[in-house]
Amino acid sequence: MKYIDIHSHTNFAAYDEDRDEVIARAKNESVAMITIGTQFDTSEQGVAMANKYNHCYAIIGLHPIHTTKYYHDEQELGEGNKEFTSRGEFFDIEKYKELSKTSEKIVGVGECGLDYYRNDSDTRESQEIAFRSQIELALDLDLPLMLHVRPSENSMDAYEDVLEILSEYKKEAGDKLRGDTHFFAGTTEVAQQFLDLGFDMSFTGVITFAKDYEDIVRFVPLDRMHAETDCPYVTPAPHRGHRNEPSYVIEVVKKIAELKGESIETVETALRANAQRLFGINLGML
Repeated sequence: MKYIDIHSHTNFAAYDEDRDEVIARAKNESVAMITIGTQFDTSEQGVAMANKYNHCYAIIGLHPIHTTKYYHDEQELGEGNKEFTSRGEFFDIEKYKELSKTSEKIVGVGECGLDYYRNDSDTRESQEIAFRSQIELALDLDLPLMLHVRPSENSMDAYEDVLEILSEYKKEAGDKLRGDTHFFAGTTEVAQQFLDLGFDMSFTGVITFAKDYEDIVRFVPLDRMHAETDCPYVTPAPHRGHRNEPSYVIEVVKKIAELKGESIETVETALRANAQRLFGINLGML
């Protein structure tokens, strides 16, 4: 395998009609892939795919937007009446720990973190509880984290809070606490703080059509970055307008090479080494 898409969602319903064909195309293009869980059911599906296909791996976890939300509808219940109902999932660490025993191809925990963009402020506590539980699971299993961090508009607030939580665990865990900050969209200052904590950063197809990411791609050292698709989202150029898929990660690699002023071969080699280091994947054996 020449390439690896370290963050894909081919376990999603968008691929129900042609999943096998999409996975086969990735293999034909020499692309290995990591399927990321966002809830327990998609984590299970990712593990099943990893067990079925030799070029597929899985990461299991609970996305922050799917953590439990408490709400009440005063209009329906009457003003002043409060009734809180549970939506989403609690992160059941024991259930995920049992799932981790079903495959040696589980290479991380996540995607987990904090998302302040889509959620109301009343979800932040439950997001943090789920995030801390997943950090503890990753440390217990000695696996890297796949971080999802999305701040509120015109802010770095979620990045700041994630860094604060990671820094707390880093004091005791040391190098055992590690991972990737997926779809990184922070500043160079924020990036440096993640690098200092031992976390890498990955970039999606958005860098092929949005100039906002050029400076940060140039800033992050080549030996600390990864390419991903986050498919079925953010399809890279020249495939805009179509559903994204893991084989398109090649376009992300090409753009990184262009922005870094390096040959595609140099970037391919570096990104393979980075994935092998962080996730313990031997791409040469595939």
